[in-house]
Amino acid sequence: MNLSIVIPLLNEEASLEELFSRIDNVCTTNNLSYEIWFVDDGSTDLSWNIIENLKIQYPQIHGIKFSRNYGKSQALHAAFERANGEVVITMDADLQDFPEEIPELYNMVIEDNYDIVSGWKKKRFDNVMTKNVPSKLFNAAARKVSGVYLHDFNCGLKAYKKQVVKSIDVYGDMHRYIPVLAANAGFRRITEKEVQHQARPYGTSKFGTERFIRGFLDLVTLWFVSRFGGRPMHFFGAVGTLMFIVGFLSALWLGISKLIDVSKGIYGHLITSNPWFYIALTMMIMGTLLFIAGFLGEMIIRTNREHKNYNIDEVI
Repeated sequence: MNLSIVIPLLNEEASLEELFSRIDNVCTTNNLSYEIWFVDDGSTDLSWNIIENLKIQYPQIHGIKFSRNYGKSQALHAAFERANGEVVITMDADLQDFPEEIPELYNMVIEDNYDIVSGWKKKRFDNVMTKNVPSKLFNAAARKVSGVYLHDFNCGLKAYKKQVVKSIDVYGDMHRYIPVLAANAGFRRITEKEVQHQARPYGTSKFGTERFIRGFLDLVTLWFVSRFGGRPMHFFGAVGTLMFIVGFLSALWLGISKLIDVSKGIYGHLITSNPWFYIALTMMIMGTLLFIAGFLGEMIIRTNREHKNYNIDEVI
């Protein structure tokens, strides 16, 4: 099979039939065998009924229904596990992405041997202040921190080699950082393609400005995990040991100073009246706790972490 097209959705009943019609027309015209995985992430409208009706008519359509809204990352994770296509393409269900981009994305992966081709919505039709400006700031920070130089990490239209989606684990809100996760896994042939974008014709956006706050927090997490995720003792142990040594030397200096005073017949200077005593004690305690955190981290990563934190009601 040439293509697996993965489409997470939440309350997109108005766009699903048109979206499928355009995908089917593009793939048929270009002689691409394909399957579509619609992932209903807890819709409360008629989205799932429409998917069921489409499935009856078109066997290439598959659907996954979550018991409630879990998020885009979990939706992608569920579909990636089941995707069979040589190339996996992700896109949003709101018709802001153009299915007509699919053939060129597919060819860039197959013919040019890219691991990932990420869409770049260079000309956007979103609100400038609530989406465009925060998106530019977010993408600039993501490029700087991750070392993956893409203009648009948030674009839902991306193409992947099958090996990529089978090798990475998408969880939390990490869907926007799949190229970074892939790069950390050794897939370095990552590029981008300028894609068309249009204003949403139906419904309303499911993402507010708070996604950028979560995105920056996830970026910090990803930066730390990519550098110390496999060796937490190297970070926590080193910082903890340094703090303990500084605290211990400070306490030792206080003790020696007290002995010198006593040897000179100077009494009445209590160590506990010196602020450095409490600073030294605090640093020794914090250093010990950080060292223990590093040790526990080393123990935890020796177990397989399970990210499948979602419940599936139905698969068709």
